[in-house]
Amino acid sequence: MATPWPTNQPTPRDERRYADAVQAPFWLDSLPARIQQPPLEGHSETELCVIGGGFTGLWAAIAAKERSPQRDVVVLEAATVGNGASGRNGGFVSYSLTHGLSNGLSRFPAEMEALERLGMENFAGMRDDIKRYAIDCDWEETGVLATALEPHEERWLADLAELSARYGHHEQLLDRDAVAARVRSPLFRAGLFSREGHALVDPARLATGLLDTALRAGVRVYEHSPVTGVHRRRDARAGLVLTTHAGSLNASKVLLATSAYPPLLGALKRYIAPVYDYVLMTEPLSSDQRAEIGWEGREGIDDCANQFHYYRQTADHRILFGGYDAVYRRGGPVSPIHDAQGGETFAKLSQHFVTLFPQLEDIRFSHRWGGAIDTCSRFSVFFGTALGGDVAYALGYTGLGVCATRFGARVGLDLLDGLSSEAAALKYVRRRPVPFPPEPARSLVIGLTRNRLAAADRNQGRRGLWLRSLDKLGLGFDS
Repeated sequence: MATPWPTNQPTPRDERRYADAVQAPFWLDSLPARIQQPPLEGHSETELCVIGGGFTGLWAAIAAKERSPQRDVVVLEAATVGNGASGRNGGFVSYSLTHGLSNGLSRFPAEMEALERLGMENFAGMRDDIKRYAIDCDWEETGVLATALEPHEERWLADLAELSARYGHHEQLLDRDAVAARVRSPLFRAGLFSREGHALVDPARLATGLLDTALRAGVRVYEHSPVTGVHRRRDARAGLVLTTHAGSLNASKVLLATSAYPPLLGALKRYIAPVYDYVLMTEPLSSDQRAEIGWEGREGIDDCANQFHYYRQTADHRILFGGYDAVYRRGGPVSPIHDAQGGETFAKLSQHFVTLFPQLEDIRFSHRWGGAIDTCSRFSVFFGTALGGDVAYALGYTGLGVCATRFGARVGLDLLDGLSSEAAALKYVRRRPVPFPPEPARSLVIGLTRNRLAAADRNQGRRGLWLRSLDKLGLGFDS
């Protein structure tokens, strides 16, 4: 069966819309100039070293100083703060710690009430922290609109609305006319609008705001300092030695916040599959163009398919449009080379954009970029410790980490410091996901799964034998 999207190849006109686009994340490209932090040179010592200057690492550094202001904390970032997933995502802030209710219930049914409550508390805490730290990041609690483009997706939204109501969420199920009153697209059949626990943010400004907060708290941050090794000290003293290209650091404790990048501990590579996502950003829409599509509520939007799109407006009236393809390359390489290697996907995104909004057929895209998602088999952050408890990690957010990273950072610190907490006692924290198989089986499994997910979208959402088997094994890929 057909999907709502064109089956023909993108045309030269589709490609021309982004031909002059800057090949860099709009968020990072639009940041005000700042003085970068120096690289680590020579030898130093610290009580806590956080590896990774993204959301998890920065939230962790700030929380560590708030818990113990005298504690010496160092952040080591391989490139620049926010250069990875933290500065490349869509800026969707969701309270969910489990990649949605349905995914959470399939894995942690006995703990969902606690996880939902903890997620909402974390969302509120993030909002309060942004205000307390005076971070200017265009925070907007506009809510999120899940849309149905196919008849079977209307049933999915109705089921999700019923499920959400059981957990105390107040959501609006919208028919075709009600959705059109919010946003005008010929593809929308129905929608589910959720306001509580959802916001939009400029992710790069959030990252730099967290950097400024960490520096004010006395955290030492070193950029352009990729860590090349972590091992135990060889002298009589406890702790770990971290090496970089130009220096070394003795640390009593280490928190890994490396996202999709190599996690430094070989065993962890089994749990992470770096999957590339690609994004287009339009030029600012004119007032007439905005009037054509409505969307005055500025809510974030996605659709229900396995191969889904997500889109939102920026403060200066651009539209970010991403998703659909999820590209895994054999071996899971992560590098700037792959950030720009989305030619086929960019063309498809351009084609799909004007299918969704034919009123904007003449739009131009100002930016195009890609980035790696730290995908794990349970689709939500996982935790653990290593090297006798001196190393902790929080990894695998699978594309829904803008808000969950704050939670992940705090739980990682709890594990590192041996602190008891409600969250740390949950199976959600104590259990790791099912590992991915080694190559070449990993590439074959991911490739076949992507193929079967696309087939399910063409077949009224029905999951075939392969997808059902993965579900039973706890490897259930979803949107």
